[in-house]
Amino acid sequence: MRPCIVLVFLQISWSAYAGPAFVKGPAVSPNDVLAAGPQSLSSNPTANGNTGVSNAYYCLAKSEHSVSMFPTSHPDDMFALVAILASLGPLRQDNLTREGHTGRTSAQPFATTSIPTPTSILAVKKATPVLAAQASSSAASSDIFREPISTGVPASGIGSRSDHPVPRKGISGQTEPKSTNKFYANFILGNQTNSVWTQPFSLQFSQGSGNAKSWGMSVSHIEADQRVFGPSATDNPVQYYVNPVGIQSIIFSAAELGPGMTLATDSLTAFSANANLIPRDASSPAITLPLVQGMGFVTAVYHSVTPFIDSGIFFRTITPLPSPKLNVTKYKILLEDGNTWLLYATASNGSGLALTAASNTRLQAAGPFEGTIQIAKNPGDVASQEESYDAAAGAYPTTASLSAFVDGSIGSYTLSWAKAGNGAPLLMFALPHHIQSMAATTSAGKTTIQLQTTVKGLATGVIGDFWTMIEPDLPTSIGFAPWNPTSGSTEAISAAAQQRIVAAGSSDLSQDMDAQSNLNSMYYSGKALSKFASAIYAVHDLAGNTDLAQAGLNKLKGAFARFASNTQQFPLVYESAWGGVVSTASYATGDSGVDFGNTYYNDHHFHWSYFIHAAAIIGYLDPSWIPANKDWVNTLIRDAANPSPADPYFPVSRSFDWFHGHSWAKGLFDSGDGKDEESTSEDALFSYAMKMWGRTIGDGAMEARGNLMLAVQKRAFQNYFLMESGNVNQPENFIGNKVTGILFENKCDHVTYFGANPEYIEGIHMIPINPSSGYIRNQKFIKEEWATYFDNGRVDQVAGGWRGILYSNLALIDPKAAYDWFSGPNFDQQYLDGGATLTWYLALSAGLGGSA
Repeated sequence: MRPCIVLVFLQISWSAYAGPAFVKGPAVSPNDVLAAGPQSLSSNPTANGNTGVSNAYYCLAKSEHSVSMFPTSHPDDMFALVAILASLGPLRQDNLTREGHTGRTSAQPFATTSIPTPTSILAVKKATPVLAAQASSSAASSDIFREPISTGVPASGIGSRSDHPVPRKGISGQTEPKSTNKFYANFILGNQTNSVWTQPFSLQFSQGSGNAKSWGMSVSHIEADQRVFGPSATDNPVQYYVNPVGIQSIIFSAAELGPGMTLATDSLTAFSANANLIPRDASSPAITLPLVQGMGFVTAVYHSVTPFIDSGIFFRTITPLPSPKLNVTKYKILLEDGNTWLLYATASNGSGLALTAASNTRLQAAGPFEGTIQIAKNPGDVASQEESYDAAAGAYPTTASLSAFVDGSIGSYTLSWAKAGNGAPLLMFALPHHIQSMAATTSAGKTTIQLQTTVKGLATGVIGDFWTMIEPDLPTSIGFAPWNPTSGSTEAISAAAQQRIVAAGSSDLSQDMDAQSNLNSMYYSGKALSKFASAIYAVHDLAGNTDLAQAGLNKLKGAFARFASNTQQFPLVYESAWGGVVSTASYATGDSGVDFGNTYYNDHHFHWSYFIHAAAIIGYLDPSWIPANKDWVNTLIRDAANPSPADPYFPVSRSFDWFHGHSWAKGLFDSGDGKDEESTSEDALFSYAMKMWGRTIGDGAMEARGNLMLAVQKRAFQNYFLMESGNVNQPENFIGNKVTGILFENKCDHVTYFGANPEYIEGIHMIPINPSSGYIRNQKFIKEEWATYFDNGRVDQVAGGWRGILYSNLALIDPKAAYDWFSGPNFDQQYLDGGATLTWYLALSAGLGGSA
């Protein structure tokens, strides 16, 4: 039984100590501090009533039979919080590691009730042939993010309300729609005490806890050797690794902050937010921290308050250094963990900032300060890295914007930062997938600074106010037909395969589409519509039976109409409190976890992808259907992937994170380890479905965005989620898992929310196998994964619909074996999950070359 884990932080007290061996007292000016030279603080960390901590980490590991404490590897003389790995009992979906309630259920990702065998075969009659002229790929010559999909109200039939069960904690001055799935969510949810990860740094609202007893905003950066692996650190691969939280390396504070202070936010966008620290009984902030993904410095804007710079790790030495540029004061800080941080202060009036040590946990200024204080970590205290920080000191990003252009199969996207400060060029941290795809002009700004991220390898410092990344292999040739990277799309298959597809289609399309989609879950309902759409396409385009396809299409349109008219069991509603379309299920039941947390913005890109995919096929086969349904489908896309701030109803890119290169599934639930993503394949399905819907309706910009998203996802997935043997971004003792399982902002756990079987963990990153799967999933990866878990007959030990999922994945590398299995005389329908049909699996494997 796998344990849940939580990182708990304890302090182990030293014996009484006489006090710090340094002279206190305010300096008259920054020049006085510079002249005084380094201030050395006692290495015995206690002062002003603060107790120190031991210089080792310990982990408490619990199995079913014993509890033991053992030392973990840790840098020498590390005076920090003690990380305790505590078991919380057996793994449960609502208590996965230290997540608390997440809105997840233990349900499988498809309906597991048996699908009744049709009692009669679908009646087929000659009809007007289904239109089969696929809309051609349309060009997008301008910025594909410039124009909104629409600025009108959501689709008619979708009601509205002004309330939502989750309060907008501390959000001020923002009437625009608010992002729900972004990196800063922990600062607007719950008690606001969980961390926020900008990468490579993390920040946490400090409320008088820890060694410093400080009130403010703490900053942390975790090195690879501080990770905790488990459940046994000697396993290879380990099941999980997690980065410790609550380590307060540097804390921005002020004399005016203390008990009763509040954390407020404003200017929430897809890439940024402002965090404001407001003193008790005050109406304006003492400190504002602009939080921007990838920021090179953590910047605090002080509003005429007296700065405190605190540390829970303890200061060892504080060294004032010559100013690197006009009006910038500079300090080098060595902490007791051996890490070097740089501090830069830029006063609005040019007066500088004098800091003196009040204790080994506090540096303080002589009086009020108006301006910015910036900190950055200099790994190894390397001079060339320090020079790069010097060059960028005094400037900071405030937000970012996105633009992109597509020319045939080549796409480029640019992240441009708005900035403030002294006009210096920005220093921003790039993730590995950025570095791989950077245009030459952007790459020229790379520095030698590299800092470990929590779950995505090394971040590299890059100088520049914008980055341009190029994706040279957009999947423009992928359509509805089976596709592989060697031969592209295949629409011609053998006569024998066509016969089998028609036979399977006759049975599959005779099923009760209405009953299978009339469910109390948008997720399960959408999967049913999507599977029947794929089967109809296969019968029509690949097997050439237009009459059977027409009969099935008529049934599918009838089932889809329930949702387009918003008369399903839990209708959708537009709620203006956050700004989005959600299921009314949680409003009706009071259960935040119903339908996987849809009302709370969990998994919207997963849920909507199936409806969009079904609509793309329906509209392709019958363009006359499009006008009456276009607004409803577009509303789903606007909710999850609105491209423009000009849309007044939805935030920009709710689900997809253009900095990280993939989506985040977790919505309005605060989380000890941040946002997470459990299914790369369903993430990609949304992009593919949006691309195909754009093609169907002739929206070239939408199609181009889908193609670009797929290309970026392909790169990000292969770097961080789908781990080939040569992966350098995940720990060496973790990549043998092949998939990360659930990737959080702060940890990876090779598990799912609904169980720990290998077919679950690997398979949730496969479903549903569709034409884009062979693009997203490298053949080398698929072969390694198959050899690790499913070869030599092991696949045939897997029960239920998961076996069919695995064989459909096998079709990407061995289509003949897959086709032979699906077409075999002993094939059993129990191996089809609720979101799959034999018709599509036969068409897929035959189209990839499985049928001669």
